[in-house]
Amino acid sequence: MDIKYDRRSFIKTSTVSVGAAALPLTMVELAFAKPSDNFTFAYISDSHIQQIKGTQFVRNWDRGLIRAVAETNLLTPKPDFIMYGGDLAQMGSKPELDHGAEILSKLNGKVYHVMGEHDYYLDLGEYWSKLFGKQYYSFNHKGVHFVVLNSILTYDEWTFNRWLSAEQRMAEMAGLDNPNGSPFMVGDKQREWLKKDLAKVKKDTPIVVFSHSPLQKIYKGWNFWTEDAEQVQALLAPFDKVTVFYGHVHQIQYNQIGNIAFTSAMATAWPWPYPQSYAQAQQLLPKLTVQMNRADPFFERDATGWQFIDVNSGRASATFNLYNNTTRTVAFDPQAGHPKDQTYQDEDKRISPQMHY
Repeated sequence: MDIKYDRRSFIKTSTVSVGAAALPLTMVELAFAKPSDNFTFAYISDSHIQQIKGTQFVRNWDRGLIRAVAETNLLTPKPDFIMYGGDLAQMGSKPELDHGAEILSKLNGKVYHVMGEHDYYLDLGEYWSKLFGKQYYSFNHKGVHFVVLNSILTYDEWTFNRWLSAEQRMAEMAGLDNPNGSPFMVGDKQREWLKKDLAKVKKDTPIVVFSHSPLQKIYKGWNFWTEDAEQVQALLAPFDKVTVFYGHVHQIQYNQIGNIAFTSAMATAWPWPYPQSYAQAQQLLPKLTVQMNRADPFFERDATGWQFIDVNSGRASATFNLYNNTTRTVAFDPQAGHPKDQTYQDEDKRISPQMHY
């Protein structure tokens, strides 16, 4: 499968400077036998809008989201809808969520939302829910069943009984490498809802699932991990065509577990290093994933970018357009039976990644 995208064909105009920038936004196309059934949606994630004081916010994170919104509005054909993948705020405060929501309000189209841990652990999602609605839900669009999960829940003891204040709870969960954190999960109540929701869907219907954390176990130390991932995967296993999109990790990851294709999205804020760069604990990064070749790991816009994702028969083929770096395509290889990086999958073709943390 050789998938190439001409980015200019998706941009209405280049007269605005944002049109020429490589930005952290995902363009997703679902391909069907009938061209009339094809449709696209845009995917933006992990902006981490952070208040400094009053009306002052961290400019870099603001600009990343503002530019992604502007580029989404320039896409042609116009996407059917936009998915925001979570972590709109950094510390979950009302000013941060309001500011992020105001930026997102400039999007020209229907927007769906995923809950991120940075949006949740200050007030357990109360204000986020007032702004954006349900924390988990499903909808159908042109023959595809979409499921949105809140995958960043954790144990009740950690959530309700451990901390002196909501601010401390939020700060503990916000840390990337924090032994006081707690692993994410979908939870019993939501899995029961998912079971009932999927019972209404025919097994040959394409299923697309959005979560914030990966619905697989990658690296527990950084919470690149969902505690009940296998139980969620078991509910998805009976379906022929399943794709899971997730944010949270701020890097390129891809995997195939049974019939389920997994693809991550890059962030509009900053990149995270890969778990191998911090080898203090066992990590289970998908063996298919090839690290990004980062030109400058300390430049906040390096290793962020946007992607076009083509989903054909439940197999995700993603073209990653990296900021100031080489475009990469990850596509499902029918002969190999799993996704492959079309340029860097073979070890003798890889550029050794810079290992910084």
